[in-house]
Amino acid sequence: MKKVLVLGAMMLTVMVALAKDIKTVVFTTNPQMHCENCEKKIKGNLRFEKGVKNIITDLKTKTVTIEYDADKTNVQNLIKGFKKIGYEATEVKKVATKKQ
Repeated sequence: MKKVLVLGAMMLTVMVALAKDIKTVVFTTNPQMHCENCEKKIKGNLRFEKGVKNIITDLKTKTVTIEYDADKTNVQNLIKGFKKIGYEATEVKKVATKKQ
């Protein structure tokens, strides 16, 4: 029984040590993303930025949502990645709404 507990504790320690800090950020771009070619350009180039895990574009809201490994990159580096392909990216901050 003692061996099982020790093994379980060791496995839990390894899992915590290997856990990644995955974060999500939403951007708007200038010029605004307005067509499928814009989406392809953004997805095709930003996927090579270090730490990027997933890119979701939304033409309706003209936003780009990026999941990234915070241990490998940050929002400023992602903005620089947009700049490399001719876009000025602005992080969308969540707006608090009043409850009535």
